[in-house]
Amino acid sequence: MSSVQTQQEQLSQSDPSPSPNSCSSFELIDMDAGSLYEPVTPHWFYCKIIDSKETWIPFNSEDSQQLEEAYSSGKDCNGRVVPTDGGRYDVHLGERMRYAVYWDELASEVRRCTWFYKGDKDNKYVPYSESFSQVLEETYMLAVTLDEWKKKLESPNREIIILHNPKLMVHYQPVAGSDEWGSTPTEQGRPRTVKRGVENISVDIHCGEPLQIDHLVFVVHGIGPACDLRFRSIVQCVNDFRSVSLNLLQTHFKKAQENQQIGRVEFLPVNWHSPLHSTGVDVDLQRITLPSINRLRHFTNDTILDVFFYNSPTYCQTIVDTVASEMNRIYTLFLQRNPDFKGGVSIAGHSLGSLILFDILTNQKDSLGDIDSEKDSLNIVMDQGDTSSLEEDLKKLHLSEFFDIFKKEKVDKEALALCTDRDLQEMGIPLGPRKKIINYFSTRKNSMGINRPTPQSVSGANIAKESEFCSRSNTRHDDYLDVGIGQVSVKYPRLIYKPEIFFAFGSPIGMFLTVRGLKRIDPNYRFPTCKGFFNIYHPFDPVAYRIEPMVVPGVEFEPMLIPHHKGRKRMHLELREGLTRMSMDLKNNLLGSLRMAWKSFTRAPYPALQASEMAEETEAEPESTSEKSSDVNTEETSVTVKEEVLPINVGMLNGGQRIDYVLQEKPIESFNEYLFALQSHLCYWESEDTVLLVLKEIYQTQGIFLDQPLQ
Repeated sequence: MSSVQTQQEQLSQSDPSPSPNSCSSFELIDMDAGSLYEPVTPHWFYCKIIDSKETWIPFNSEDSQQLEEAYSSGKDCNGRVVPTDGGRYDVHLGERMRYAVYWDELASEVRRCTWFYKGDKDNKYVPYSESFSQVLEETYMLAVTLDEWKKKLESPNREIIILHNPKLMVHYQPVAGSDEWGSTPTEQGRPRTVKRGVENISVDIHCGEPLQIDHLVFVVHGIGPACDLRFRSIVQCVNDFRSVSLNLLQTHFKKAQENQQIGRVEFLPVNWHSPLHSTGVDVDLQRITLPSINRLRHFTNDTILDVFFYNSPTYCQTIVDTVASEMNRIYTLFLQRNPDFKGGVSIAGHSLGSLILFDILTNQKDSLGDIDSEKDSLNIVMDQGDTSSLEEDLKKLHLSEFFDIFKKEKVDKEALALCTDRDLQEMGIPLGPRKKIINYFSTRKNSMGINRPTPQSVSGANIAKESEFCSRSNTRHDDYLDVGIGQVSVKYPRLIYKPEIFFAFGSPIGMFLTVRGLKRIDPNYRFPTCKGFFNIYHPFDPVAYRIEPMVVPGVEFEPMLIPHHKGRKRMHLELREGLTRMSMDLKNNLLGSLRMAWKSFTRAPYPALQASEMAEETEAEPESTSEKSSDVNTEETSVTVKEEVLPINVGMLNGGQRIDYVLQEKPIESFNEYLFALQSHLCYWESEDTVLLVLKEIYQTQGIFLDQPLQ
């Protein structure tokens, strides 16, 4: 307190009001006057670097209260860790630092804030340091208690703060060059506003997230380090996705929340771009990159080349290992931090990330016993459709010289089918013959396409059927794709959990499968460990492709239209459909009127017959028009009935449900599809319709439904 009084004596010489010069004078003050003073309520903030500027963001109210309780507990703050933001960040109270739990991120400073001043450019309030805020609070307390204002203080960086009255407190920057002459700082320029307490500044403080976590969703990004047009990272985009989900839970699952049936869905990002580009490949690319159009080439190397990396055996292995190991690591850490979690796990991928997840899911094993069951199914296939000997097969491949090697190693046909590339290499088989042998036996093991045989479904007829609609049109009858359906030859890691649903946003899966040579997906195929699959896309997304036509190639049908989160179609879509119907009605009525007029015109020269013909026409006309209209109506109704009564069977990839789901474009987007194409590929992170579909499908697995079903 004495240091504050010393500063006041030095800086308030122009102030005629006396100031107390000792603590004893403060003790003689009437205590009734002191009742006007109320201590300030602190709120905790953390600092983030946004657009190269420091921005102070408040913790939500629950986290701030939790931090304040830990600070005020009287215990030593050193080593004290407080989880915040739903457990995604830990605050080390003694260090005043905030650390990310599940991903790599720069630590951010944490501050217990009570006093703020308005910034220079963005007009956002910046908190003073904790020590100087305490000095300001003590000065404010003296001013209120003694009713003596116009108090001056000097901040640690030689700036002046003047407390004129409880409603007017200002902050002046120092005069340039005053430090050189050692003169006292004075007021200069336009003063900044000073506020006491977070309730007096304009800042949004959110409520905390529900503690109960019902479901966990891993989100895998696509090409490049940025995930939207603002060049934000996957962490920031998933934060938006999570925020939208929390808002939709309050509006669309209100009854379930009131009955405490649900808590929230946790979305955690999975980053594979950083580990891939930390392998040194960027340095290698830089050596061969042309110096012209440097920015564009850097963008290409950092973003578009990720697609080519995924088609490279070396870097594809790095990518799938990173994605699977990250999801396994985060899942294990999540269970350690949430031991009471009993919910399920789902996965979501955007763009190329969805293809990575698709390939990983395709190559999963349902259980440890699946390896044995695959061996059994392989035996069944060979017993029923392959009676040739190993020697005959090698002769067919022009590899008869290696038969003695296999005979020496006691490798028969069944054992050779189980051999890996390394096994053949250890036996001394050269690279070319190894590839021929592996490809030959893998195609015997699996018919082309995504169709892993099982003991229950394998038969000679089934294999013939598969080869009919899955074979390449320009290859031999025995030239099939392996189980990887044209994937790069890598070892796909195994997930330590079984995902319930796979959500693909703006996904090129259909295009990649087609380019790999797959013509059709077996309607009976399903992921070995995942029950659901939803292909969600914007109609103008240039990267997105459909999946259902690969399951049902002979039928043309529209994808499922995702309902608007407000419960109806967007107005411009309804208007467009209404105008289409109205134009059809006008066209039909106009044709009918013209036909009547033409008949009247052609009957005009025969007045004697007009009456009788008119009578006949009036009798026949309703019949013909009703007949024609009934034809049209029956045709239309038959289509509608066919759509309603006979739903399209799109196979078991999504448990018998529809797979392709299309968003409704916004009115402004419908004016120019090309203008919004890139934005459409990056729109999913803040799309309420997308998030609501994800929440609806997740909670349906728990028997919880929307308050009002959307149309």
